[in-house]
Amino acid sequence: MIHTTDVSLGFGGQTLFKEVNVKFTPGNCYGLIGANGSGKSTFLKLLSKELEPDSGEVHVAPKCRISQLKQDHFAYDEFSVLDTVMMGNARLFELIEEKDAIYAKENFSEEDGMVAAALEEEFNDMNGWEAESEAATLLAGLDISEADYSRKMAELTGPEKVKVLLARALFGNPDILLLDEPTNHLDIKAIMWLENFLFRFSNTVIVVSHDRHFLNKVCTHIADIDFGKITAYAGNYAFWRKSAELAKTLRENQKKKDEEKAKELKAFIQRFSANAAKSKQATSRQKQLEKLQLDDLPVSSRKYPFIEFKAEREAGKDILHVEGLSKTVDGVKLLDNVTFTINKGDKAVVLCKNSVAVKALFEILMGEQTPDSGTFKWGVTTSQTYFPSDNAAFFNDSALDILNWLRQFSHDEYESYLRGFLGKVLFTGDDVFKQTSVLSGGERVRCMLAKMMLSGANVLMLDEPTNHLDLESITAVNEGLIRYKGTVLFSTHDHQFIQTVANRIIDIDDLAASMNATSYDAYTGYE
Repeated sequence: MIHTTDVSLGFGGQTLFKEVNVKFTPGNCYGLIGANGSGKSTFLKLLSKELEPDSGEVHVAPKCRISQLKQDHFAYDEFSVLDTVMMGNARLFELIEEKDAIYAKENFSEEDGMVAAALEEEFNDMNGWEAESEAATLLAGLDISEADYSRKMAELTGPEKVKVLLARALFGNPDILLLDEPTNHLDIKAIMWLENFLFRFSNTVIVVSHDRHFLNKVCTHIADIDFGKITAYAGNYAFWRKSAELAKTLRENQKKKDEEKAKELKAFIQRFSANAAKSKQATSRQKQLEKLQLDDLPVSSRKYPFIEFKAEREAGKDILHVEGLSKTVDGVKLLDNVTFTINKGDKAVVLCKNSVAVKALFEILMGEQTPDSGTFKWGVTTSQTYFPSDNAAFFNDSALDILNWLRQFSHDEYESYLRGFLGKVLFTGDDVFKQTSVLSGGERVRCMLAKMMLSGANVLMLDEPTNHLDLESITAVNEGLIRYKGTVLFSTHDHQFIQTVANRIIDIDDLAASMNATSYDAYTGYE
């Protein structure tokens, strides 16, 4: 078990946590959620003792081993894949190295024999003879082949490294498992395997993730960072969200009732305080008024944008026809004879393990790249707006503030008109005068969404729109695309996003494209 007692922590004058008391018990999986900047990853570091709190304590039960997934892709580049996984249990790996060093001695003494015997006993107690087999099972589940076990980590691709680092965290049945964004860069097969692994895992799991579907599948509890506190709730993310919305409504209703009651009491006191016959009643009302709690509602760190795409004109039946597109970049063939048709009202997701191939396809369709061969044709009544996975090119002019940045893309340059769109994506008041050069990744994404809403296009193209967004913003974009009446072509790794938006699947993993009119779950065979 792991728990905190009055833990507080702040950075740069900002308080992240104040007197946090929370308990994580074995057999449960806790989804750690909160707005961007609320301190989710920081709290994991406190739990792992990588950081020390300003005050309070983190308590870990004696002999409990903590294992943590970190997104450091270069930390183990000099080690082999198999060794990296087995290093997940530091003491076991030390035993292996110590044993190998002793047995490699040319002059093996009686004392060496006694040390070796002690090491062998500890190694056996830790089930060391099964270690390589367990590591291989984890790697196989994550689709890392046996041929890769001896390769150096530096030789692997980014997604392959993520899988090995995940296997490292899971290795050796840790007592407490801390996972920071474990589904990043994982394909659907690997995510399904991880969900099944965590479902069977009997110890404590604390996971940070922006994947709502994953949180719903694996979590028994939600640990919510808000109001400067961390509160644990039973149930998965969907249950927590419904409960949180209900609690917010009840708090607001109670506040409204209190305000109406206070108004009524004040009116009575003012009317009858000078009336001798009613003075006792007025005094009684005064006491009631003093007891009435009229504290403001706690200020939540959560903010909910409103994403609403509206087409200025309706598109005709012909939307997009793609015929035989091929593209090779730096000697790597990304697209090979890709052919598909998008019809009016289609909301099609492009599936591909290679994000560069998706980017190439979208940029070709937007006229930003030229195909090596093949053609595409947009319907004459269509208008397109594009959300690229890399938006840096849109923010080259560092002298612009957010308001004037958006003004570049608007036919109506009045401030009130632009503020309407910026307010929907949570830029209010003086926020609109913030320089674009200092925006965070999430703030840039919200700027791009405002630009898309402003466009009035009847075809939306979005390449990984959920990157850098918190759960509230992801949900807002998701719901906005569900409501949108036009045509959508998009890519994302967010399972729930695809399942709830897409009615067409375009799979370009085999370089060419296969198009299917079905749901994501049906296409992938997800159970």
